[in-house]
Amino acid sequence: KNNNKPSSMSSLPPALDFAKAEEDICAKWKEEDTFKGQNRLSEERGDEEFTFYDGPPFATGLPHYGHILAGTIKDVVTRYAAMSGKRVERRAGWDCHGLPVEYEIDQKLGITHRDQVLEMGIDKYNDPCRSIVTRYTEEWERTVNRLGRWIDFENDYKTMDPSFMESVWWVFKQLYEKGLVYQGYKVMPFSTACGTPLSNFEAGLNYKDVRDPAVVVDFPILDDEDGEAAFVAWTTTPWTLPSNIALCVHPEMEYVRVKDKKTSKVYVLARARLPQLYPIMNNKKKWKPEKAAEHYEIVKTYKGSDLVGKKYRPVFDFFADGSPESKEYWRVISDTYVTDDAGTGIVHQAPAFGEDDYRVCLAHGVIQKGKDLPCPVDSNGQFTDQVPPVKGKHVKEADATLIKLLKESGRLVQKDNLDHSYPFCWRSDTPLIYKAVPSWFVKVEEIRDKIVENNRKTYWVPNAVKEGRFHNWLVDARDWAVSRNRFWGTPIPIWASEDMSEAVCVGSVDELHELSGVKVEDLHRETVDGIEIPSKKNPGTVLKRVDEVFDCWFESGSMPYAQQHYPFENKERFEKGFPADFIAEGLDQTRGWFYTLMVLATALFDEPAFKNLIVNGLVLAGDGKKMSKRLKNYPDPNLVISKYGADALRLYLINSPVVRAESLKFQESGVLGVVKEVFLPLYNAFRFFSQNIERWEGRGHSFVPSVDKVKASANPTDVWMSAATQGLIKYVHAEMKAYRLYTVMPALVRFVTQLTNWYVRLNRDRLKGIEGDAEAETGLQVLYDVLLNVTILMAPCTPFITEYFYQHLRKLQPSYADRVNGGGSSNPVMPGKSDSVHFLRLPSYDEGRLNEGAVEAMEALQAVVEQGRNAREKRNISLRTPVKRVVVVLRNPSDNVVKGITGPLKSYILSELNAWDFAVVPKEEEHDWVTLSLMPNFEVLGKKLGKKMKAAKTAITGMSHDEAKACLEKGSLEVEGVTIDAKTEIISKLGFSREGDHWEATPNQDGTVVVALDCTQDEAILSAGKSRELINHIQQLRKNAGLDLKDVVEVFFKEEAGQNSTERAVAGNVTLFEAKFGGSVPVPQKFAPKWAVPLNGATVDVGGSKVVVSICRPSLAAKDGLEVDVAVSNFLSSMDPAGVKETDTVDFSVDGAKYSLKEGQDFWPSTLSKLRATKSVDWL
Repeated sequence: KNNNKPSSMSSLPPALDFAKAEEDICAKWKEEDTFKGQNRLSEERGDEEFTFYDGPPFATGLPHYGHILAGTIKDVVTRYAAMSGKRVERRAGWDCHGLPVEYEIDQKLGITHRDQVLEMGIDKYNDPCRSIVTRYTEEWERTVNRLGRWIDFENDYKTMDPSFMESVWWVFKQLYEKGLVYQGYKVMPFSTACGTPLSNFEAGLNYKDVRDPAVVVDFPILDDEDGEAAFVAWTTTPWTLPSNIALCVHPEMEYVRVKDKKTSKVYVLARARLPQLYPIMNNKKKWKPEKAAEHYEIVKTYKGSDLVGKKYRPVFDFFADGSPESKEYWRVISDTYVTDDAGTGIVHQAPAFGEDDYRVCLAHGVIQKGKDLPCPVDSNGQFTDQVPPVKGKHVKEADATLIKLLKESGRLVQKDNLDHSYPFCWRSDTPLIYKAVPSWFVKVEEIRDKIVENNRKTYWVPNAVKEGRFHNWLVDARDWAVSRNRFWGTPIPIWASEDMSEAVCVGSVDELHELSGVKVEDLHRETVDGIEIPSKKNPGTVLKRVDEVFDCWFESGSMPYAQQHYPFENKERFEKGFPADFIAEGLDQTRGWFYTLMVLATALFDEPAFKNLIVNGLVLAGDGKKMSKRLKNYPDPNLVISKYGADALRLYLINSPVVRAESLKFQESGVLGVVKEVFLPLYNAFRFFSQNIERWEGRGHSFVPSVDKVKASANPTDVWMSAATQGLIKYVHAEMKAYRLYTVMPALVRFVTQLTNWYVRLNRDRLKGIEGDAEAETGLQVLYDVLLNVTILMAPCTPFITEYFYQHLRKLQPSYADRVNGGGSSNPVMPGKSDSVHFLRLPSYDEGRLNEGAVEAMEALQAVVEQGRNAREKRNISLRTPVKRVVVVLRNPSDNVVKGITGPLKSYILSELNAWDFAVVPKEEEHDWVTLSLMPNFEVLGKKLGKKMKAAKTAITGMSHDEAKACLEKGSLEVEGVTIDAKTEIISKLGFSREGDHWEATPNQDGTVVVALDCTQDEAILSAGKSRELINHIQQLRKNAGLDLKDVVEVFFKEEAGQNSTERAVAGNVTLFEAKFGGSVPVPQKFAPKWAVPLNGATVDVGGSKVVVSICRPSLAAKDGLEVDVAVSNFLSSMDPAGVKETDTVDFSVDGAKYSLKEGQDFWPSTLSKLRATKSVDWL
């Protein structure tokens, strides 16, 4: 081995532990502050800012695959922006307030009722809340960093920071001053366990199948001119009946007055809902219309609107107190929300406990906005003393008592149970109720059209979510209740008199100080609740803060302003960077963060809060179910990362349907697949390059990357690979600018396959130097250029493996020397000098190297090779056995493709298919080889033709070759008066039709390429096949011996007695061996010097014969008879053949005897050179 010159690239291990390498890179990034370095370089250059908002997660739980997915998407996009010349601030944020924290503290402190918090003191409650919100931030930071996501944890923001909370106050005051805030009742999903209302979004998080009582109750009509009758209504919430104050019918529905034959009672209900009272009507086998007379008699029919205004006797009289409000109670009203698919077609109205009930009662004047309404249930879901029979009972527990009272009073008509899906609290896992809650509202309905318009200005991936789910949510958006009756949150900054006749909205700490004289440093309830503001209307009295805090969704929607403490600080910077260039979160945020961002930005600035958005889908367990810690139905993400590496997990996630807002069933095998199919081949190609650079430099050369040499190469695979690389760069930029990660990753994966499976394999011998130094250097220049470009291009997606590659590739750059003394972390950045691949700019594509013709020709080559291999497999011919001829038929090939594969690419096809000849059938001779057949494109034509499809199929499939050809050339076909487009509505396929058993053919999948092999086997073919087998055995022996590409050996073989088929095979294929082994040829063992030192050997099978093959250290070969002299033998065996020159004379003495030996007469540098010089073997 030549060890005079050290290689620029250090040796790479045969197998890389990707996860361990990533951990080392993590440590390097941390030690060198690489993330900060990227930001600093960007700031020094004055790069244009790319604004990114990171939605704040709760830090009360550990990160899961949903966070990892969203984090990966955000990291890919922001890394891409940073490497595209943008300055990207990436601040971590934490959602610190709200139910998740309070619920945990309630459990810890045994809090079951909000009065307990007031008794103990809000400060004593909020202190433990504050202490747990950042409990898992270290775990988050560790996992996020290990994932390779770059985000600033040191300069993070928290929604509980006074600066953040002050900006939230400012946001609210702007809305207040614009008249977009009001106080009213809102019927909302209400958690009785947590004692607080939830948003509709939160209510939809946890549905369960439950069994509830279902009762039908009668409501006797007052002043009934037709006699005594009662309305009947059905409900699954008997506990709401004490609060009933109206009945609702559909104005257009038909109602009937029926007399029950069994009880003689008269009821009024919808005709379509008679089966509710008479279930037998649902049994289609037993029920006949004539049986109706046995059960009931229809006395009269009504239209729903006829019943409006009728009064009835209440079920309970708890609210029959004669108050002014009650004068409008207990009458029939109408609304189209009433349906006839369940119940009786009459809906009982308890506006305190139903969203539609409240809306309809308000519209009909049964209740008044801002006025009290019957609501005998407290915040813990327990009845108050307004309903004495169930006072102190939880509503769900009260059902049984109330049903008993109904039965005793004769008002219960029917009792049953109903199994249905019901919302549960996502934190306490207890059933929710709907309850009217005094709330502060933002008037979303007033600005709804503006919100919809602003949504149109945004760009979403996928667009269907924007145009569908989100748009539909916006057009139906209702006023937003932004308050919660809780303790740990940003207090609503309204100070008001007791009767609410005077109110002040405070927008800053300074304003509070100015109004109250109190300067505060914290804005939580324990600090501001006691502050009083003197009344201006009524001197001597004070205004006190209202009780509520903000819904945490209001805080997260205020995040763009509050994270920068706008407008108190960073005013110019914020306004310059608003709206944000990019945000990303999961599909569930269409009704959450995306919505609140859009509402507040529209209300404040009449702009959207963001320009571009990627929506990801859900990551499910492998069985399609929701990931559950309890069920343990998914692998721990930290274990997956430690096993396969973060890059593999990242690539698996962003190369899946989940980045198109679809669901992904997580499979650990998928992560392993990325390692096997992408990283291992890519690493092996990289290592192969490294080995050949070592070989090249080990021979005294110095490798200096040169794009000019790459551009100058005329080798067709070099031209193709360069064109494909530039095409990839162009494509990735176009797709990343469109935020389509789901198209970028498949393209990168396909390219890696092209690089490793085709370019490297086709040029393996060339890169090894077997085709000469000049060709080797050109190939290595192209491969280096490709590896460097792809390494930089893939860096945003797979930050670790690209950093690993770059640290080796950079050493070959002349600028590598400039890295010292801080040069590696300074501007201008450049490959080699710069310390991290992430400091570099992404490559721009070179228009001059784009070559569509070269790419098309290479695609044709690959199709030919793949189908040729398939044909070999069908005939069971080993790839080591040559075939005489390969014939290809291409459907309408371009001249460029034909010239490519029959010209410069022909040798590659011959080599890959181990063939002696290759030809493309001319167009005029196609019919001698193939038959063209046509089929209808059923998917397209089915809808178009309908019943004419059968005739069309017959016409299309019945065509001869010439007719089919003429149809395609014409471009259309007429069938029963309908024109069929030959390009889009007909599928054409080529089928091999040449006669002869020696032909084996296969078409490609779409029938546009047919490859036929001449499988004739003769002595020459079999001999060449045996030679290939022997070559393979020799290469395996070299590999097993641990030899490098540059290590020279001599090969000897010995056949069984009486056999010489292997020697005949070698004799007939000398040039093949010379080409494969740099001029060396295996020779029979009998010619080996007795001092030859074996490095490896084995008995192998060559064409069915047993052959002993040995690979030996190079040694001198002596003239026949001379080697018997022990002195000569000993001396020659000690000499290094590499040091012997042609015609050298060697003088030496042993025990006084002098010897003089001449090269080419007495000895030779190798056995092969001796046999050639002495013509001892005729085939040499």
